[in-house]
Amino acid sequence: MLIDGVFSGGGLKGFALVGAYQVLEEKGYRFKRVAGTSAGAILAGFIAAGFSSKEIESMLNELDVLTFLDPRKPMLPIPFMKWINLYWRLGLYQGKSLENWFLEKLAIKGVYTFSDLQPGVLKLVASDLTNGKMMVLPDDLENYGISASSFPVARALRMSCGIPFFFEPVRLKVGSGDTIVVDGGVLSNFPMWIFDNGNKERPVLGIKLSRSSDELSGHQIDNGLQLFEALFSTMKNAHDERYISRKHEKNIIFIPVDDYSATQFDLTEEMKDDLLEKGKSRTIQFLKTWGKYFI
Repeated sequence: MLIDGVFSGGGLKGFALVGAYQVLEEKGYRFKRVAGTSAGAILAGFIAAGFSSKEIESMLNELDVLTFLDPRKPMLPIPFMKWINLYWRLGLYQGKSLENWFLEKLAIKGVYTFSDLQPGVLKLVASDLTNGKMMVLPDDLENYGISASSFPVARALRMSCGIPFFFEPVRLKVGSGDTIVVDGGVLSNFPMWIFDNGNKERPVLGIKLSRSSDELSGHQIDNGLQLFEALFSTMKNAHDERYISRKHEKNIIFIPVDDYSATQFDLTEEMKDDLLEKGKSRTIQFLKTWGKYFI
């Protein structure tokens, strides 16, 4: 059965999305169009390129995520130099290793630019901080004077999952200056709205790395760090939560992954397996009743 899919961000917690994809594929669901933010953008990009769930799991099993941590070499061997780099470079890690990994894997399927994909099959969300607005890739690239068809998919994925302060932002050359682009989760971590144009040709299924509204508890705020976490969480989810209603929740698989961090780059094999199983079990449970809610 053909469906459209939307996948949320969540950093390294995204292993759970792959588990969900495996179950959907086994049950005969195929994605016609896909969209996502951050970790969800990565899964969407690989699905659009033609990778099966088993191929994606195999790639992730072979992957050492610590290789994505590629700090710039300091000019002086002084410990606090990395914080100076953060100040000037706007991120602890370059993100080149991450983008190169995307490029290498997409090349297996012959996908380099958006022209190598069917039109409209892939939509990724990023955040333009220079102009204070959301970007949907590749759709909005023309607004920056950039050819959408010749834009690298690997670069678009890098833009969508550029966690602020963690990875250096992508700098788009626009006119005589730079446009600073970071993780799409800053503005829309779960773009369930992206295929809502009034004409639903297929069911739209969302997979969200969080609990449902009924399962969520409030933020505990007793110190400055908790305040920052609550502030960032509210900021990235407010736009999407306003869109998601009881009606839309019927078409969303919620995967609780509270025990993991988005930047937990020291995930063990046991942790990866646990995340995969969480995605599988929640999806199996969801599919028992989903069919009657196609809307």
